[in-house]
Amino acid sequence: MSTNEFDAIVLGAGAAGLMCAAVAGARGRRVLLLDHADAVGKKILISGGGRCNFTNVNSAPDRFISANPHFSKSALARYTPADFIALVERHGIAYHEKTLGQLFCDGSAKQIVAMLLEEAAKAGVEVRTGQPVSDVTHADGKFTVRFGDQSFTAAALVIATGGPSIPKMGATGFAYDLARQFGLKVVEPRPALVPLTLGGDDVLFRELSGIAAPVEARAGKAAFREAALFTHRGLSGPAILQVSSYWRHGEPVTIDLLPDAPQGWLHDAKRTRPRITLRAALGALLPDRLAETLAERLALPGELGAQTDRKLADAEAQLAGWIFRPNGTEGFAKAEVTVGGISTANLSSQTMMAKTVPNLYAVGEAVDVTGWLGGYNFQWAWASGHAAGQVI
Repeated sequence: MSTNEFDAIVLGAGAAGLMCAAVAGARGRRVLLLDHADAVGKKILISGGGRCNFTNVNSAPDRFISANPHFSKSALARYTPADFIALVERHGIAYHEKTLGQLFCDGSAKQIVAMLLEEAAKAGVEVRTGQPVSDVTHADGKFTVRFGDQSFTAAALVIATGGPSIPKMGATGFAYDLARQFGLKVVEPRPALVPLTLGGDDVLFRELSGIAAPVEARAGKAAFREAALFTHRGLSGPAILQVSSYWRHGEPVTIDLLPDAPQGWLHDAKRTRPRITLRAALGALLPDRLAETLAERLALPGELGAQTDRKLADAEAQLAGWIFRPNGTEGFAKAEVTVGGISTANLSSQTMMAKTVPNLYAVGEAVDVTGWLGGYNFQWAWASGHAAGQVI
């Protein structure tokens, strides 16, 4: 085998690509891992505020979005959070559970990148970075990749270049162009885990920039109970990022601003404290400026004792289902991941190989599988990379 000939070439040295290359290399395959960025694992390094939320112990297929909700089951079942945790522990990396099953490094995300590079080096993977991939061709059962001024060939090719989210990190739609070149379909990519923007009547809420509150946010059939944050452009915070993956242009987002308040709480307040105003009642439960804005919008001046039960019930219902009509998102620039991507209809759920192009594989965010916020997308990267790495 010449120095430019390999068993497999993996395009993209992110989470899925690093995992795939290391697993394949450990099986004795000669693997070349290429990335146009000047260093590997750039998105890993910025994740989790620099501490890398590397998995979620609650990982399950129903926490992933795809045109085919069953596709992720096979890979996720065969490489679980426990498997990745065991790898982390073997490398002596200290970690902790934050909330909702999210696991973070005690130290730095750099430890995860170093671990993956060490695994790749141990498996004999050759890593090259800092050059563009200018051409990919397939003939006579071989893939040829032009990387900078060199050409490399291999029997297998893995697309692990991610989606277009966070372009400042070098992210592009390259995976989709390559997939289409080989006749694979692409499910419309859109920003996910992304802040929503507000316009029209909702502009008033942008004045609350910086204020957060625990809420239940709903878009379509999805509902998440976490914090929402008002921003100078609209809505953010974990609850909003979660529903953004399900939200479609033109649809409302409904927010229960008092998810812990019992039914009839305003009527009870009228009975026990009739002299209190709605503004004061809300101020006891919500941040001050938010309480003031909501009271203004609900327009029930005077004391609660002077309000009819009907009006209080209507106000309570509005607070439990406040309808926002986002006019868009903050786009791929602020999106943590991408919904959509290379269609799972074209891929084997067992191996991640294209059904119509032997030995062409796609893994990680490039594929139409998107996890919830909180370590799920990393788990998909590890699981899909592992699935392909075991067979290439």
